[in-house]
Amino acid sequence: MSRIGKQPITIPNGIDVKIANNVVTVKNSKCKLQEKINPLVKIEKKDNEIIVKIDNINNKKEKSFWGLSRTLIANMIEGLEKGFEKKLEVNGVGYKVALSGKKLTLNVGYSHPVDFELPEGIEGSVEKNIITIKGCDKQLVGQVAAQIRKIRKPEPYKGKGIKYLDEVIRRKAGKTAKTAE
Repeated sequence: MSRIGKQPITIPNGIDVKIANNVVTVKNSKCKLQEKINPLVKIEKKDNEIIVKIDNINNKKEKSFWGLSRTLIANMIEGLEKGFEKKLEVNGVGYKVALSGKKLTLNVGYSHPVDFELPEGIEGSVEKNIITIKGCDKQLVGQVAAQIRKIRKPEPYKGKGIKYLDEVIRRKAGKTAKTAE
């Protein structure tokens, strides 16, 4: 049995959940999220709880979708209730970041500044060399953070580039001069 799949999901106040044709729609006053769930999984809404079930516990494919479906729905509800955020750190001499409206301008060692347009549903903020990405969709927040990091990945010799705030960069030793014997 799935330890994650059999746990019920409580729906907090102010969040509306609708289930129709294996499509779960979760919305509040700010955001609306929608997820198509695999037809092998059954979703029921009772009072202020969502219960995810499967027909055959011995079927490996059904069991694998059971926990996944429950987690996807729980993440949508958590995103509307609290929101998700990722923080990126820009390291390097002369590396700068500026945000104007929905446009992130990165000066990260190229001959030209790189402009990155934040998609709908994502908010960004910049404080010194830290970029904060916020939103209610967990997948979209992670995707945008990964795209920004991809602009200038951290290099292993000096550690210059864009990295996640909690990421540890494994440093390599540089070339050493040959010693005279």
